[in-house]
Amino acid sequence: MNHTFRGLALHTWTVDSTPLDGALAAAKAGGFDAVELRRVDFVRNSNALDLVKKSGLPAACVGVEPGWIFSSKGDEQERLFGVFRESCQAAVALDCPTLMSAIGPGTASLDESVANIRRAGKIAAEFKLRLALEYQFQHPVVKSLDILRDIIAKAGEKSVGLLLDAYHLQRGGRPGAGFSDVPEAEIFYVQYSDVPDAPPNGPPPVDRLPPGKGVVHWTDLFQLLAAKNYGGYISYEAPNPVHWERSAADVASEGAQATRRALTQAFGR
Repeated sequence: MNHTFRGLALHTWTVDSTPLDGALAAAKAGGFDAVELRRVDFVRNSNALDLVKKSGLPAACVGVEPGWIFSSKGDEQERLFGVFRESCQAAVALDCPTLMSAIGPGTASLDESVANIRRAGKIAAEFKLRLALEYQFQHPVVKSLDILRDIIAKAGEKSVGLLLDAYHLQRGGRPGAGFSDVPEAEIFYVQYSDVPDAPPNGPPPVDRLPPGKGVVHWTDLFQLLAAKNYGGYISYEAPNPVHWERSAADVASEGAQATRRALTQAFGR
């Protein structure tokens, strides 16, 4: 079996204690093909666009500020959707086709969340972008893949799909090939890290590991992604205080090498 993954991206949360220019340099030196950016990277760095462009690394994905999904009508909701538009503009400036959002906090109803997702999907489509939503196993409402799929389906926007994260799949009871029921057309983006054989230390959990150092069945996961013809980047999101105390270049190199070993085991190349 072969895969058509576009390449490996380094999620900047993995090296959160390193300034953006150093994180970009570490990603490049460590063997990553792209970088995933968070909203906080733009907040911390007014010149983030220039830094990324000068690095020569493609942006695999741009994260938006969470909280908009369960936001209620009012000034804060309008602020969040204004920031959402800013993230769309940044993605376009970086020639990045994909946005991602965590579910985030809020007190709105499920019906309101569906309306918010519909609104966000229309904005993303206006910029010719795709929006990948990530469920989190510890979220008080959207704590399963089934719940997220249901609200995305109700929103009915073709520009909105799933972000599958190996960590949340494992913790949420869908390890390895546990997403076999998900149609390939729904999978917009993939993040990954290994999961320790221990209870999570969050929320948010920052106990994430390189592939091979935890309990994730990588061959099953990667082969199923390949069977579903996933052709996007896979993004190494491994926040961990141990990583933040080390050289970003070493952390990036370790993650890229571990990922490529897991891919070789899965595909024989």
